[in-house]
This record gives sequence, structure tokens and C-alpha cells, in this order.
Amino acid sequence: MFFKTLEEEIELWNREKDGTEPFLPSTPTHRTFDYVLVAHKVDDDNQKAQRQRAFIQQLEKKNITVTRILHDDKVFFGLRAPSEMFEDYQYLLKVSDSCNWCGDVRGAVTQATRIRIVHFILYHTFINTGENLEELLTKDVFETVFCLHERKKQKQLRTKWARWSALFTGQPVIDVRCYFGEKVALYYLWLGWYTKLLVPAAALGVVVFLYGLAFFSTNPLIMEVCNSSIIMCPRCDNRCEVWQLSDTCTYAKVSHLFDNEGTVAFAMFMAIWATLFLELWKRHRARHVSLWNVYDWCEEEEELILEIVNDPNCTPKRFKHSYLRSTLVLILVTLMLMLIIGLAQALVVFRVVAAPLLYEGRWDFIKDHANTVAMMLGAVLHYVTIQIMTRVNRWVSLKLCEIEETNSFAATERSFTVKMFTFQFFTLFSSLFYVAFFLGRINGHPGNYVRLSRWRLEECHPSGCLTDLFIQMAVIMLLKQTLNNIFEFTVPWFKRYLRKKAAKKLERKCGHCYRKACRDEQGRVEPCDICKLQDWLRNYHLASTDAFSLFNEFLEMVVQFSFTTIFVAAFPLAPFLALMNNILEIRLDAIKMVCLERRMVPRKTNDIGLKSGVWTKVLEAIGVLAVIANGLVIGVSSDFIPRLVYRYHYGPCANGSTDTHCMQGYINDTLSTASISHPAVRDDFLQKQMTMENNVTVTECSYRDYRSDEDYTLTAQFWLVLAVRFAFVILFEHVVVVCKFIAAWFVPNCPIQVKNDRLHDKLARLKEELREMKCSRSTEV
Repeated sequence: MFFKTLEEEIELWNREKDGTEPFLPSTPTHRTFDYVLVAHKVDDDNQKAQRQRAFIQQLEKKNITVTRILHDDKVFFGLRAPSEMFEDYQYLLKVSDSCNWCGDVRGAVTQATRIRIVHFILYHTFINTGENLEELLTKDVFETVFCLHERKKQKQLRTKWARWSALFTGQPVIDVRCYFGEKVALYYLWLGWYTKLLVPAAALGVVVFLYGLAFFSTNPLIMEVCNSSIIMCPRCDNRCEVWQLSDTCTYAKVSHLFDNEGTVAFAMFMAIWATLFLELWKRHRARHVSLWNVYDWCEEEEELILEIVNDPNCTPKRFKHSYLRSTLVLILVTLMLMLIIGLAQALVVFRVVAAPLLYEGRWDFIKDHANTVAMMLGAVLHYVTIQIMTRVNRWVSLKLCEIEETNSFAATERSFTVKMFTFQFFTLFSSLFYVAFFLGRINGHPGNYVRLSRWRLEECHPSGCLTDLFIQMAVIMLLKQTLNNIFEFTVPWFKRYLRKKAAKKLERKCGHCYRKACRDEQGRVEPCDICKLQDWLRNYHLASTDAFSLFNEFLEMVVQFSFTTIFVAAFPLAPFLALMNNILEIRLDAIKMVCLERRMVPRKTNDIGLKSGVWTKVLEAIGVLAVIANGLVIGVSSDFIPRLVYRYHYGPCANGSTDTHCMQGYINDTLSTASISHPAVRDDFLQKQMTMENNVTVTECSYRDYRSDEDYTLTAQFWLVLAVRFAFVILFEHVVVVCKFIAAWFVPNCPIQVKNDRLHDKLARLKEELREMKCSRSTEV
């Protein structure tokens, strides 16, 4: 019964009554309401009650019908706009410059269009104090406002789309567009397209991972670490002792899984994949927006039309620009970014301090893997920081938009999107950029360590730094996707479960009311106030939505796209994890929007991020950044270049030897030796730190660097490796950028069929205008 509409209940009652077809009056049996306002019941002389009446009176002046129903301690106001309002809207669309061939011009006005227009009018209606609905909601004059789900269409969407059994079926994008509007439909269209194109990226990422796994046991670099007798220098001051390189055999094996030759080709593939994905998405979008007749839609004209429908005597909001406000916003954005980067540095300090403390722990496992445990704890703390800063970033972004004083909601949304994404990007990636490009490169060497107060900076493992980046990404990505999806689904479901119990009595009363109390003088069944209230309460008890509800979904997916592309060289399994998440995400979001949340206000658009396609521009920027970041990760962070130089310049094969593997001795070649008797090193290590577990005291230890054993100066090999690194980065980025431009040129943004269809549509419209002009001229004659 939960999804049975009121019309179906009434029709069923009439059929049961006399066994004949029900009498259908000229007006609909159940009058659809466009919006519902809810307020707390207060005394008539209360100031809030006076403001409520003033707002309702302003709506009635615009010929909006208001139905008032009391229930317990709340007052429900059902709102329905007159048909003339929508006729004016259609006519203005027809005579506008850009919207005259939009889908709303032709045919009946849908409920989604009605909701969108009434929503605009509600939030642009002012009482005599100058307050609008948004301010009245803030001051608790009204508790909430929402539009109603259409029960029949809601049931259809749930049957074919919003259910877990439809996990691997296609999406009814046209039905979603008719119910939720173009903006929501384009989100699911984009998400479905993104998920589909993740399949080849995920497959290749798994192949790269399996490639590293295939040589897991036979790789000479792993064997060299596992069978090594090299004594490594202490990792921290005072508390840490020397350790054997062979103790980190497992770490070396994991490093090879994510730092091998296959990651180079995969990073190049993902950079080109990002470009192809965007170009193919633009074609995919063009086909659908052309089919929906919103290809030439203009948000500025749409907003002007709604202004006129709301108030025929309105004046346009003029564009304005203030250098003072822009300067203030720029300064505040810079300060905010400095705060976020400062938090990233605080995470670095946490890891630097945590590692030495973990060495003093009671458990041998933690002592043996103190650096790795500190890195994982830092990643978890980073995730907690992300959750806190997300709310801070949202609040700051909204305040900055208020300072800008944009002239329309669309402009505010674009500005908010850019600011919010920028803040979120720095929040998520500042720590990752440190791990990728600074970890182990600014820590110094024995005799000249870099310290924060009395703690030494972190060092890289002799097998490379890429595993640290992988651990950081894996923890954040898994926690973010898993916990976000759990809370995103369970919280609205749990709230609906609790609130649904409160409506049980009213539902039983309404079921009795259909048969006995809902008849007019002619004997026709008509819904009474309780019947109307039942449907309103069902919607009232759902989780609330706002103007930025869909923004949160877009932001989550765009951040995931950033993880999937920017540091994919360090985490080849990222596309696979993204694919698995998105398969669930599509259904989870569908179930949440259709069943667990109030109906989102349908919004018209022809691109993700409104007319300007701000999300498309963000994705393009991420694609460019992915090329730069992956080139730097391979050239600077990974050991790909040092291995290449060793193979062809310093290794056994460079000297013509064919008896040993070309990479034999590479690990030892990347290590330098520090002598405890050297004056510069003597004060860095205590005698107890140079004592092994078997009470053997060592006089020298090794550390990762290319330095002379005598005076600790950088060797010629360091400068050669550095030169090759820079050469590779420049070559990689230029080659990939050229490939991106070729791919973008080769794949047109708009299909030829869409261009031809638009040409025919414009020609038909011009002929129709000419025909109407001739008909009017002949009528006048």
C-alpha cells in the first residue's frame, strides 16, 4: 500500500461499490499540489504567525491556491499555482532568443516544470519586512518546505531502476529526466558513462598488478633485499637501533607490486584515457541534450523568464564587478589554502613524532614496522581531517559567495563549485604531494640530518618511496568510499524508519476515511484533509534535500576521478576500486533519491555544472594535472629512472657481462656508507644505537643516497640520475600532451548527426515562424 496512489485507492473503492466503471468528473479527482510549507503552530498574535500570514498573503496575491491543514503541533500549507502562470512561461520561452525550441515549449507542462517554476517564485517572494522564504526558514518562521513525490512515477522508477536487483541493468535516463529534471539526469548519464569507460582502465590496472605479482618471487631486486646482510643506519635519534636490510623483505615485495616497468605504460595510458573519456563524454552528452531539446538552452534567459513570470514589473539584476570584493575574496582564499597546507604539514609532524614513539612500544611487530604503522595512522588521521574540513570548506565557500554578490543562483553555484573543489582538492592532496615528491628527499644524511625540533624527518625505504604513497592513497580511498557509502545510505534509511512509525495511525485513519467520509454532495469520492495530509506526511518524513544536494554527489565522483588519474602510477588498482564503487554508487544514489529523500527540485541544464559546464572544465584541469603528476611520480618518486641508469650505465650488462642479471647489485649501488668514527657522524648516533640484538657493535652502517663515503658529497651518479629524471619528465609530458591533443582533435565534441538534426530543427522553426507571419498578415487583410 505504501506505493499505491490516492487515485488508485479511490478508483478501487468505486469499482468495489457498484461493479461499474467509476464516474470521472471534468476536474481531476485528486488535486495535485506543487509544494508544501510546514510551520510550527503558534498563537495568532505571535510575531511568527504574523509573518506566516504575510507570506501566505503574498502568495495568494500571485493567484497561488493555499490549502491549510492542522496536524498536532504543526501547520501544513499546500500550494498550487494557476495554469495561467505556466502558459506565460511557455509563451516567453517561445519568443526568447535561445530557448524558443526547448522541450517545455511544446506539449503539456509537466509536474517537474511546475515544481521548478513554483520553487523560483517561493524563494523570490518577499514580505513587507523585506524577508524572503530563505530568511524565514532561517528564523524558524517556517520549519521546512518541500515538493511532493508523484506516487505512480515514483513506483515506476523504483521498479525499473531504484532497486539492488537492477544492479547491472541500464538506466532509464529519459524517465529520470522527466521526473527529476535534466540536471539529475545528466549526473546519472555522466556517472554511467564514467563507470562504463572505467572497465578498460580497471582491466589494464589489474594486468599491471598481476605483472608485478608474476615476478614476485624471482625478481633479483627482491632477492637482493631478502638475502642481504647489509646493516642500515638507525631511523631515528636515541631510541632506534641499527637494523638489517633483510628484515624488510616483505616491504620490498610490496614495493615491486606498485613500482615496476608496467606502471610507466599504464600512467601514459591513463593520461590519454582521461582525454578520450572527456571527449567521448561530450559527444554522449550532445546526443542526449539534443534529444531533450535543451542543446541551445540559456540559463540567463531562463532566469529572466522566471523573473517575469514571478513579477511582470521586475527589473533585471545588473551584472556588476567590484575590484575590492574580488581582492578580498582572493586574499581569503589564499589564507584558507595556507591553513589547509598547514594542516598537511601537521600530519607530517604527526608521522615524524609517531614513528620514534612506536619504536618504544611493547609489541615487537609494531616496533619492527614503526614507520609503516606511523604512515597508516597518518593516513587515518588524514581521513578524519578530510571529514572535518569538508564541512569547514563548505561554510567558507558559501560565505565567500555571499561576499561576491553574484547576480543569479547559477552564477553562485558556479562560484561555489570552483571554490569548494579547490579547497577539497588541497585538503585531500596536500599530504599526498608531500609523500610523492618530498618524503625522503629533504631529510639530510648522517652528520647533517634535517630535524623538526629534536625529531628527524622521515626516510624512504631502500626499495623506494612509492609504497608509502600507495599506502596513503589506499587507506584514504578505501575509507572514504566505504564509510561515505555506508553513512550516505543508512542515515536516511534509519531516519525514515523511525519517522514512519509516527504516521501509522494516520494511515489507518485515512484508509477508513476513503470508504465513509470522503464523498461530496453528488456522491463522488473526494479526498478529505486527512487524505491529503497522509501524502504530505510521507514526504515530510523523508530526508531533506537542498540546492546543493546533487553537488555533493558530483564532488564525491570528481574527487574519485582525481584519485583514479593523478597518482595512478603509484596505485594501479585505483580504477578497479573506482569501478566497483561506482557500480554500487549508481543504485545507492537512485534508491536514496527515489525512496529515502524528499523529491529534489527539478533543474534544467544542458551540461554537468549548468550551461558553463563547470564540472567539465574541472575534469579537463584534472586531466592536465594527471599528466604532470604521473610524469613526476615516475620520474622523481619511483625507482624507474635509477634502475634504467644502473642497467645501461653502471650494472653488469653495461660492462658486457652476460653471466649475471642486469640488475644484480642495484640495491647495494643505491646505498652509501656512514662510518661512526667520522667526526661529522659521531654525534648523530649513540653507542647503544650501533649495537645489534646479539650485542655485536658495528662501526659503520648504510643509508639510501648517492654520496661519497669519505666526505659525504654527492657523487657523479647522483647528478646523472637527476639529469635523466628531468629529461624523462619533460619527454613524458610532451609526448603525452601531444597524444592528448591528437585524441581531442580526432574525436569531435559533437556528433555529425546531432549537428544535422539541429540544422533541420532550426530550419523547421524558421519555416514555422514564416508561416505564422503570413497567416497573421492574411488575417489582417
